[in-house]
Amino acid sequence: MRIFITGTAGFIGFHLARLLLAQGHAVHGYDGMTDYYDVRLKQRRHAMLREQPGFVATEAMLEDAAALESAARAAQPDVIVHLAAQAGVRYSLENPRAYVDANLIGTFNVLQVAQALQPRHLLMASTSSVYGANTDMPFAESQKTDTPLTLYAATKKANEAMAHAYAHIHGVPITLFRFFTVYGPWGRPDMALFKFTKGILEGTPIDIYNHGQMYRDFTYVEDLVRAIRLLIDVPPPPPDQREQPIEGDTLSPAAPWRVVNIGNSSQVRLLDFVEAIEAELGKKAIRNYLPMQTGDVPATWADCALLQRLTGYRPQTPFKEGVAAFVRWYCDQYGGLES
Repeated sequence: MRIFITGTAGFIGFHLARLLLAQGHAVHGYDGMTDYYDVRLKQRRHAMLREQPGFVATEAMLEDAAALESAARAAQPDVIVHLAAQAGVRYSLENPRAYVDANLIGTFNVLQVAQALQPRHLLMASTSSVYGANTDMPFAESQKTDTPLTLYAATKKANEAMAHAYAHIHGVPITLFRFFTVYGPWGRPDMALFKFTKGILEGTPIDIYNHGQMYRDFTYVEDLVRAIRLLIDVPPPPPDQREQPIEGDTLSPAAPWRVVNIGNSSQVRLLDFVEAIEAELGKKAIRNYLPMQTGDVPATWADCALLQRLTGYRPQTPFKEGVAAFVRWYCDQYGGLES
């Protein structure tokens, strides 16, 4: 297959591109290389991908509609996977315009490209943050998502709605996937695992919100991209071409569109996550307990029954194994553990 991926210099896009290249597919990556975090990490990811045959990269912004269309036309993709976005729940409180530019305008540009090129499947990243103030867990795709708590979540909810309109009007099969707290090697420096590991090794305090009484459905990145790869082969059919319904399916009655959770289907207490990092590093954290941050939620938990019914797969890496893999990577990249 020829696959066009936005966000290949990012955490998840890098891992997905690497998986697809290993399977022999051609990947054209597209990334804006913004300075939201250390660009050198993004450059290293792209450099690694360029070592693989079948990878081509365009470095330009999603908001640059002409550059995006030119790159996509050159790729002539069978499939488009849209992962690029302005990420980070807390950063949306500081710089909301970045989310409007990247997540709304950028995604609109991707949808326009899909309308023009008509790939056999467009897959787009959403987030568990769209569940917002919901408290009925585990979160199922059928639940209402009308109570976002941050602009980041609101832009992703808008992306889901925009995608539905394009699927209905232009017939492009679109799958949205809602990620749950993805972690692992090559992760972003603004993510908890990276910050905790760095702080523990440097002997600086780590901020633990809600006094540690937070629960997350931590999803190992390699599990996540395997799920995306399997979903590529399951495009939602148009309404007039459907056969036996799948239990719990989120297929729209009006469009080839569905939304799917991707999570580990388990809750891990934040303090247990911290203790797993401490155990791997052999060093205790200096803990700075803080109240809940604005826009944050106390818990997430994914119902991934639909993912399993569609693909026969669900993520299952235990969080302690994933943490160990990240710590090994971090210490290899930045130093820390004594041999």
